[in-house]
Amino acid sequence: MTITGPCDAPDVVDVVALGESMVTFLPSRPGRLADVPSFERAIGGAESNVACALAAAGHTTRWISRVGDDGFGDHLVEAIGSYGVDVASVRRDPARPTGVYFRTAADRATDAHEVAYYRAGSAASVMSADTVEVAAARAGRVLHLSGITAALSGDCLDLLWELTEPRPGRPLVSFDVNFRPGLWADTDDPRVLLDLARRADLVFVGADEAEAAWGLRGADGIAGALPEPRLVVVKKGGGGAVAFDRRDRVDTGDGRRVTDSVHVPAPRVDIVAAVGAGDAFAAGFLSATLRALPVRDRIRHGHLMAAAVLTAPGDLAPPPARDHADRLTALDGQAWETLRLGPGWTQAAQAPEEVRTP
Repeated sequence: MTITGPCDAPDVVDVVALGESMVTFLPSRPGRLADVPSFERAIGGAESNVACALAAAGHTTRWISRVGDDGFGDHLVEAIGSYGVDVASVRRDPARPTGVYFRTAADRATDAHEVAYYRAGSAASVMSADTVEVAAARAGRVLHLSGITAALSGDCLDLLWELTEPRPGRPLVSFDVNFRPGLWADTDDPRVLLDLARRADLVFVGADEAEAAWGLRGADGIAGALPEPRLVVVKKGGGGAVAFDRRDRVDTGDGRRVTDSVHVPAPRVDIVAAVGAGDAFAAGFLSATLRALPVRDRIRHGHLMAAAVLTAPGDLAPPPARDHADRLTALDGQAWETLRLGPGWTQAAQAPEEVRTP
């Protein structure tokens, strides 16, 4: 998938990310929310995480959203802008607040993990074609969206239908399913996320969330339910990721499209905090896509960006330098499979220092 577009236009950036961001409060120690005595303020939002990570990796990015005309809104705009992200298209709402949430330190996949969201009626929940800058959203080589936005309100869902509508000159649409069961408890069937994903060009979906949201099992079954996107990336956590590539591959015998699949195992990672990895993976994959790298290398860059976040305490972390990541991506199969990454690995001067067998 080679991305083209009117990149000489001054308002066109590499990636536009649209979605809600919230102020997040991180616990000062492990334990139940009821027992944690204090929290540290940070930022959280799937789409803005991708924009920040890509900006830190040297790409031009824009974040589009709505925040309250309040101190938390000020903090989000300033913090995300500090990464080099264009925040000029973020609108302020004087009548609705900026969303916030609190979480525990436990892994999101465990029963001990708790998240308390205070986002109902937030400024971002009224995003629509009338309340965001749609033209700015389309002025990118890539438009990155997620299923979280679809769950916020009917207006937000309608906005995603609008932005994923096939039309001449549409940017490459990247869609991360990002199924959050708590957001769908009192709303429509999450299978609408499958319909949205089918309108995208590039889809990221976790094997676990595809089963929970759609009842689909196995990477092949997931890809089979998404016949339209040119690339479908199924993430399997520690089991790596597999990409199904349908870019203009045709079986000359009967005219059927042929799908190539590429599986890349994840490197071993000494995890500090198991949050933010999915957004970082998407950022790494998109960064490599913007550089027109082979699919295998795109997945490896996704794994490396995810490893940078997993070995740091928050949702965002400095990515490895591009030449460092490129050296690791170029490792042969055996060296890649014995790669182990721990805290501080992104600051290492030479890639071989990270390569060791357990």
